[in-house]
Amino acid sequence: MKAKLIVGLGAALLASVAIAAIAAVASLTLTRPAPEVTFRAMTGETFATSELRGKVVLVNFWATWCPDCVKEMPKLVDTHRQFAARSYETVAVAVRQDKAEDLARFNAKHALPFRIVFDRSGEIAREFGNVRITPTTFVIDKKGKILRKYVGEPDWAELRQLVERELRS
Repeated sequence: MKAKLIVGLGAALLASVAIAAIAAVASLTLTRPAPEVTFRAMTGETFATSELRGKVVLVNFWATWCPDCVKEMPKLVDTHRQFAARSYETVAVAVRQDKAEDLARFNAKHALPFRIVFDRSGEIAREFGNVRITPTTFVIDKKGKILRKYVGEPDWAELRQLVERELRS
């Protein structure tokens, strides 16, 4: 009797975990409007989310001290270069815990081909759903809707397919 109860509880627990995992993955596919925020690039340029309409936009929250962020940066650069000529924009938002001098040094060393934004106040992260984990990446369609959120390093093949599909639409 005890063995059946334990097996039954184990199966129920496994089913609960599976349902939670499916729900977590499903929650990453979004279709809600991107928040209206104003970005200030490290160059001093300011631009708003609404000014990016008509483009497919990748917003990546990252930090110079985040090993996974640094590891994924070459793929972010490659993706930007692959699509930049086709109404595609990359915005790399450095989180407020970073330091301006570290960002400048990183950008100088790696010659990043897209706009780097320093979220000094944390306001941009709050507006994007209180982003707390780096890297976190959002893909936004031409109409300004968030299509997908990746927490951690994205599946780059999947991300590029999504961008390609959206650029063709």
